[in-house]
Amino acid sequence: MDISFYKQNVSFELNEPSTLKWVVKSIDLMGFKPGCLSFVFCDDSYIRTINKLYLKHDYFTDVISFDHSNGKLINGDIFVSIDTVKKNALEYHVTFKEELFRVIIHGVLHLCGFNDVTYKEKSIMRDKENKLLKLII
Repeated sequence: MDISFYKQNVSFELNEPSTLKWVVKSIDLMGFKPGCLSFVFCDDSYIRTINKLYLKHDYFTDVISFDHSNGKLINGDIFVSIDTVKKNALEYHVTFKEELFRVIIHGVLHLCGFNDVTYKEKSIMRDKENKLLKLII
């Protein structure tokens, strides 16, 4: 297991040891095993570049997950825009910390095979996010 946290053009507080334990516990609860995960916390400009370059989408987003998992072993790269997390926290009337953890676990859930394209998928994803958020917030 190798889980790393990186910051690219952003500054904010993150308790990495407790976040790491929460991510590992969440992956375990979903029935998977943590492998090699990288979390890259960045600004809007950086995530938009990643979105354009790899997904051919020319817009900002809060999180992008690149899945390199192998069966039940979860591997991947998760990019999180701190700028968008801050904006969304204000829009949804939640704390920065709560929105940050929602976005982190949203990215992890994508690596566990959950999608959010249809209404039903979004509902399932939100339910899992809410249950897992209770473990850290």
